[in-house]
Amino acid sequence: MATPNGTADAPIEVSSAPTVVGINFGNSYASIAVLTKEGLADCIANEDGERQIACTLAFHGEELYVGNQAKHQLIKHPQNTITGFRNLLGKKFSELPSNKPTVSAPVIQHPDLPDVPAYKVQVLQASPTPLSTTASNTPAASHAATPRSEPTPAERVLTVSEVTIIFLKSLVQSAEDFLGRKVQGAVISVPAWFEEAQKVALEEAAAEAGINVLQLLEEAGAAAVTTTFGPPAEGLKADRTQLLVDLGSSGLELSLLSIRDGLAYSLATLSDHSVGGDAIDNKLMKYFAKEFTKKTKTPLVVCPAGDAQDRRAEAKLRLAVEHTKRTISASPGTATCSVESLKDGLDFTGSITRLRFDMEVRSVYETVLARVRELVAVAGLDLYDVDEIVYIGGSTSLPGLDDALAQSFTGTVVTPFTTGTVVGGGVGDPTTILARGCALQAKVLALLAEGTEEEREVKKAFTRGSKWTQAKATSKTIGMLFPEEGAGDGTLGGQWIPAVLRETPVPCRRVVTFDVDLGEGEREKRAGFEVWEVKEGIKIENVKPPRGEEDEAEEDEEEEAEIEVKEKTIEKENLLASLVLVAKEAKLVNGRWTTTLEVQFLINDSGDIEVSASEVGASGKGEKTVVSIPSA
Repeated sequence: MATPNGTADAPIEVSSAPTVVGINFGNSYASIAVLTKEGLADCIANEDGERQIACTLAFHGEELYVGNQAKHQLIKHPQNTITGFRNLLGKKFSELPSNKPTVSAPVIQHPDLPDVPAYKVQVLQASPTPLSTTASNTPAASHAATPRSEPTPAERVLTVSEVTIIFLKSLVQSAEDFLGRKVQGAVISVPAWFEEAQKVALEEAAAEAGINVLQLLEEAGAAAVTTTFGPPAEGLKADRTQLLVDLGSSGLELSLLSIRDGLAYSLATLSDHSVGGDAIDNKLMKYFAKEFTKKTKTPLVVCPAGDAQDRRAEAKLRLAVEHTKRTISASPGTATCSVESLKDGLDFTGSITRLRFDMEVRSVYETVLARVRELVAVAGLDLYDVDEIVYIGGSTSLPGLDDALAQSFTGTVVTPFTTGTVVGGGVGDPTTILARGCALQAKVLALLAEGTEEEREVKKAFTRGSKWTQAKATSKTIGMLFPEEGAGDGTLGGQWIPAVLRETPVPCRRVVTFDVDLGEGEREKRAGFEVWEVKEGIKIENVKPPRGEEDEAEEDEEEEAEIEVKEKTIEKENLLASLVLVAKEAKLVNGRWTTTLEVQFLINDSGDIEVSASEVGASGKGEKTVVSIPSA
């Protein structure tokens, strides 16, 4: 009998390095993370105290607003407020949908640049009035302040890149104000569906904003960096299958990753821009609009709005329901929605329970679950193969979404709700996970840039187009089988110890240490095992649910419905090798001989395997027994 010996991961130490930050640049919200003295990543607030900064710019007279202050301008000055510009980066005007409704400044074709999307806003501009020639020749005039004319209305046309530059400058300025020193580099998150032209446009805009971009990190990668930093959460193994659910305002992004010894390998991705956080907001606004009409007898039509008054009421409701969603996420009770002068000077205060809220947005939850099923099927896996669900975005903080998803997975699946880290900046906080992952990645890249020539070569692996960004992975789980007499097929015919799980990026190295029961007797002790590739699957059975005494006493007229029960299975597929070595360090324990083995698996990027085994005793490691297995 063989028993693996587990060891806990050592804490990660982070030394001093250049000042770097992580930026989560979303289409609706952005956040900035810096590293603390302890080497942990933490999201910081801007000068307005916002950790989640709205990706919004607003022009009002001579003033420019950035962030949540700008978002409030959607009520009175929507035509001068710019939102949703990130997704337009690197796009041509002719590529944009012409019939998409907008609640802010519309996108126009730039009047001077062909096929370039832009925004036209109204501003007030003031220009100095030149002094007269006579006055300028007097001694007193040389010291007089230049008078300022009254501001005059003017039009200002801004390209998407110029809007992005203004916004990124404000983010970096907030970070520098917080840190008290200049930011020397940043890692910025990007969605997986960003095309090369969009990535180039973002890099160029960031450079114009004075940002040294160390890497554009895909959002799935940023989340993986955060969740693999330090030891795994309780109930999780270091090697696991991770599902990322990113429900942004404008779309759903799903990623399935295999996490192997701290390395993340993408199994499948899926994007759906027909569902997102905005769909939840729209359903909630329609619910409260009906409540307003019912209470006041004043008709209110939203999403889409009917007229100018309805559009203004919709903008007010959109801001109010964000607070309602946060309350629903944090409290199991009732959440309120209050708006002053919603329409025709009438105030509105409505309430909704979590149960009613979940009923209203049930279709969104069901769509997310359907897309998750598609993603897992594309990867050739089952929902029961998923060990961990990671949420990204404020809309995924809703407990109803977690309930709708988790019930389809195994009961042991770990989510931020099961670990209690869904809020408060913890590892599983959906609103900060991307920025913190970018900050941790920026720290690694900054350290490599300052290191040896070999470390700088490693840094090149993080650039787009590097061969290391196209890693291969194992297709089957490889492990050791210790045959046992009388063991049935249900146990593979012996004791099974997995060593290299399927979907492990190669090249890789795995070391497994375990105790082996050698049996009784005085003969020469030998330890041996077989190396197998195995096929993993899911066994599905339909069984009748257990019945209680009361149920048995009643006669059911209808046949009782069966329930589906799933169970993970393992089958032997390919015998790769056999190893036998003499146990010179065996000890007699309770009448049975035991020894400790250390087995190492090395797999190169061509798929060749080297397995080496040695006995571990009081005098150290014994002689190695090595077998080489060429790739098929």
